[in-house]
Amino acid sequence: MRLRLPTLKFAPRGDSAPVGTATEPPRPHPHSSGVTAAPVTDAVTGAPETQAPAPDHGRGARLQAASRVLATAAAQFLLIAAALVLLGYVLGKLWVILLPVVLGLLIATVLWPPVRFLRRHGWPPALAAGLVVIVFLGAFGGLIAAIAPSVADQVVELADQATAGLQDVQEWLTGPPFNLGEDQLGDAVDSAINSIQGNAQNIAGYAVTGVSAVGNGLINLVLALVLCFFFLKDGTRWVPWLAAQTGPRAGRHVAALSNKTWSTLSEFIRQQALVGFIDAFFIGIGLWIFDVPLILPLAVLTFFGAFIPIIGAFVAGAFAVLIALVDEGLTTALIIFGIVLLVQQIEGNVLQPIIQGRGFNLHAGVVILAVTAGSSLSGIIGAFLAVPVTALIAVVYRYVRDELDGRHPEVTGDGTRARLEGDQHGTQLQDEPAPPDAEIPTGSATSA
Repeated sequence: MRLRLPTLKFAPRGDSAPVGTATEPPRPHPHSSGVTAAPVTDAVTGAPETQAPAPDHGRGARLQAASRVLATAAAQFLLIAAALVLLGYVLGKLWVILLPVVLGLLIATVLWPPVRFLRRHGWPPALAAGLVVIVFLGAFGGLIAAIAPSVADQVVELADQATAGLQDVQEWLTGPPFNLGEDQLGDAVDSAINSIQGNAQNIAGYAVTGVSAVGNGLINLVLALVLCFFFLKDGTRWVPWLAAQTGPRAGRHVAALSNKTWSTLSEFIRQQALVGFIDAFFIGIGLWIFDVPLILPLAVLTFFGAFIPIIGAFVAGAFAVLIALVDEGLTTALIIFGIVLLVQQIEGNVLQPIIQGRGFNLHAGVVILAVTAGSSLSGIIGAFLAVPVTALIAVVYRYVRDELDGRHPEVTGDGTRARLEGDQHGTQLQDEPAPPDAEIPTGSATSA
């Protein structure tokens, strides 16, 4: 009798089917008719012609829907970009008017606390504002009068020392390891002189432009002070008037944003003034210990440089090191450089977090980009205004973001929000309780 063994089917390599089991026939695609078509293979090699999956019947419709969404987003982006370009163009044309207004607002943030103190003690608004502005002008003028004589006396001495330093550099270049001949140095100097003489007309034009810029700056400063007086005298009427130009619902947002932006400007000026004073004080002590000239002008430059974060401190420190190098030599310059670096590191890593906390939060990269953009657009004034403008944009962005999330950003820290009330004879803002679902803010309004 013959015994017949069962037929064994071996799975090919790479297949997960165990040996001795029957392979399951392929299942049809859920959208197919149930008939499995044989794969199309190459006639020579026998391999499949393509590894791409067959298209689904809904691919075209989904592609059209995605294209419509992309086209809508692109159109919206182009409209927003065009609106921003148009807004920048209009602001550029009105910059002559806007600059005194912005400067007047910044000065008003500094002078408002004493004006408010006087008004609370019964002083008329005009008298309080006028007295504070006059005292401010007197203090500023006295500071300039105190600096000018020392600068005039020591600049001549520094110029002589700089000439002697250039002679030392010339002797150093003629010796080893450079061994440059005096003829070569003379040719280089003559070339520089000829270049200056050839561009004398351009240099004269730059000088005229500089004088014109100084004149325009003085005119803007006078206008800013006049506007500052009116801001201090009538500033409390501004927010109700502005809110009255809108509806009752939008009025509370106008009032809240106005108060937040004012608080942001005031906080920025106070913080940078305190930081600048600390930097100027300690750097001035270092300059006094090592007998570096122009101590008071350098300290004042350091103070005002603090209002241009990062860039201003770098420029003021570079001036201090340069004057120390010209007057006292390389060793003292290196010591002054170390003092400036140490003070700035302490200010950036210790004082700034303590003074500003988490309220005024702008990344250092954002600050550098803002200062660079502002200086390229409007020079020193643009660099000075870049950071507060960026902070205001951050405040507006955070306000809109919280409003879209339903967090009621118009609610103040005491749990109230503004309500517009009035009639045809006048309008005023009253406080009303916040909605039950509103979050009471605990931090500063300037965080972003």
